[in-house]
Amino acid sequence: MFDIIPSTFAALALAHFLALVSPGQDFFLISGHAIRHGFIGSRFICVGVALGNGVYILVAALGWNSIRTMPQVFTVVEVLGAGYLLWVGWHLLKSKALSSFEMDKNPVLPSAIKQLLLGLNSALLNPKNALFYMSLMTVLLGSEVTVSQQVFCSVWMFLIVLVWDLVLALCVGMKHVRHSFHTKIHYFERMSGLVLISFGLGLFANIRL
Repeated sequence: MFDIIPSTFAALALAHFLALVSPGQDFFLISGHAIRHGFIGSRFICVGVALGNGVYILVAALGWNSIRTMPQVFTVVEVLGAGYLLWVGWHLLKSKALSSFEMDKNPVLPSAIKQLLLGLNSALLNPKNALFYMSLMTVLLGSEVTVSQQVFCSVWMFLIVLVWDLVLALCVGMKHVRHSFHTKIHYFERMSGLVLISFGLGLFANIRL
């Protein structure tokens, strides 16, 4: 049974978790939606983010490191990713305050498909995800890792991303947390928008054409 767990699994799991808990674009996307729409209105964003990460985990597990030598591919992803962050950030910047009546009534929640696409796009259009997972899988696991060990590590990382994001959405989306912000929700969303826009501008600045 323990043959499926590589000797470097502890190092891989720690490195992955530390990167996961560091606030990034997915953190602010999930938090921004959870604080306005609650857990129900943000849970599928978490699923989308996990699926997007899962794609890059699969790419890394299959050993497609040759993608690193294709700068055109990464340039396209960087441009699309930067544009997407600017778009989402701009919409969050236009957030308006909620009245007490709006807080108490049932709000119109974003559909599951819309949430899923938001999360999926956020993860897939982040080229750092691809490089991060390729580095983890190649440097920490090495060339002697077995297929079963790769599958175990891939499933582990996918589930950790999903569980962490769901816990984040659940905590931020709790009713008492949302009510504590009450009239300040739009400030939090605007701050999230500014952060996402800064990520997008930073991505644009580092693009090598």
